[in-house]
Formats: sequence, structure tokens, C-alpha cells
Amino acid sequence: MSMPLTLEWILVTEGKEERISDQPNSFTITLNGYRLFPVEQMIEIKRHKETDQIGFGKITKLTWSNNQTVCYYRLISLNSVN
Repeated sequence: MSMPLTLEWILVTEGKEERISDQPNSFTITLNGYRLFPVEQMIEIKRHKETDQIGFGKITKLTWSNNQTVCYYRLISLNSVN
């Protein structure tokens, strides 16, 4: 059986990210479906698809299971205060 996969270049969080407490500026987010992001490359981070970017980050790790993608990323620059 084939696995549907989406290639993404912008990470849209919709406020569902969770901070990783023992690593500075690091977050994790669980997304529905299997998604592929460039790892260790600078990408845009947005809260919502239709809004401006909030900053840039680097994805450090991706895991796929049960039709979900868990994305670990580090925020590199922030355009505004949270």
C-alpha cells in the first residue's frame, strides 16, 4: 500500500507547537498526514497559512507514524515577540 506524502517548505504551527524545555528555542509539533520538510535548512515559520511569517527556523528531526508527522525544530529568528 502506498503512503501519501506532502513536500512542505513552510511550517504552519496554528499555535499547536510545544516547547522542549531542556533545549533553548526548540519546539515540537504533531501534524496530520505524512509530511516531508527540508532538514537543517532555514525555512519560514507561520502561525496560520494566510498570515505573515513569524520567523525562521531549522527542522532538526522528523518522525512518521500512524499517519502523523512529528516535527522537531529550532527557532532561529523571530520577527515579533510572542
